[in-house]
Amino acid sequence: MAIKKPIVTLTVNPAVDKSTTVERLVPDNKLRCEKPQFEAGGGGINVAKAIHRLGGEPIAVFTSGGPTGQRLQKLVKAEQVNIRVVETKEWTRENLNIVETTTGLQYRFGMPGTELMPTEIEAIIDTLEEIDPTPSFIIASGSLPPGVPTDFYRQIANLAKRQGAKFIADTSGESLRLASQAGVYLLKPNVTELKELIGADRLEMDELDEAARALIIRDNCEIVVISMGAMGAMLVTSDYVEHIPAPPVSKKSTVGAGDSMVAGMVWTLSQGKSIREAVRMGVACGTAATMNPGSELFHMPDVNRLLDWLNRYEVRYASSIR
Repeated sequence: MAIKKPIVTLTVNPAVDKSTTVERLVPDNKLRCEKPQFEAGGGGINVAKAIHRLGGEPIAVFTSGGPTGQRLQKLVKAEQVNIRVVETKEWTRENLNIVETTTGLQYRFGMPGTELMPTEIEAIIDTLEEIDPTPSFIIASGSLPPGVPTDFYRQIANLAKRQGAKFIADTSGESLRLASQAGVYLLKPNVTELKELIGADRLEMDELDEAARALIIRDNCEIVVISMGAMGAMLVTSDYVEHIPAPPVSKKSTVGAGDSMVAGMVWTLSQGKSIREAVRMGVACGTAATMNPGSELFHMPDVNRLLDWLNRYEVRYASSIR
């Protein structure tokens, strides 16, 4: 019997996300907030939490330091996610999300990440190399904190190749560009990130597929899924393009929507399903996450309902063009 290989997520700049509400944000006034809610935050941690909700058993590798790091670990464990922790000298950061109840507007305050020491960076790589059995997927998600070289995700991409794992990079800026050059399995840029990756001054909607294909050919990645927010996503491979619309819903928060999308795609692929099915699940998960406040991510009844809508939309669309 074949040994089941785990899905591993990596978060080098995690946070404890504190969410609350206030009637209205007013300068200089003392504002009365509701009791805060605490969630484990950071791209890879969110992806691991979401994969577990889908029925998977991911391993979340992340850094953790100080009292906030201890709280972070407790929050992740409460989600019943397997963890591998790299202890750090500096405290884990804490972010703040505030919803203004009179307008429904959301304000997200992201604190700077704490610096990692060279020995802590080495410990991250050692932790990934020690996971047994070797992963089927390694998902590096989120920004890099101070002290971490911009080519760090490229190093992880090369590690994944040595292990025979499929590497997925979900970050931005120079770290995304350098990771993509290593030849990753899947990239999930938004339109702005795609434009930066190919060095274009601007991109029109009808140019997205060719831009993604240019990236696939140049950097030897297999799949590009362009995140388009309320418009859904565009799936691009070397020989296939498809636009998957986002179901219309009432949005309460965008925190964790992109991470939920990645989780839905990777979990579906891990079940042996096609990339087309995976992107539909990703869009359903990402959209469902926007229906909940703060960083709750998604609820499975919402995911199932939205996935059913997407499947019915495909049938209607196909019928209309015959």
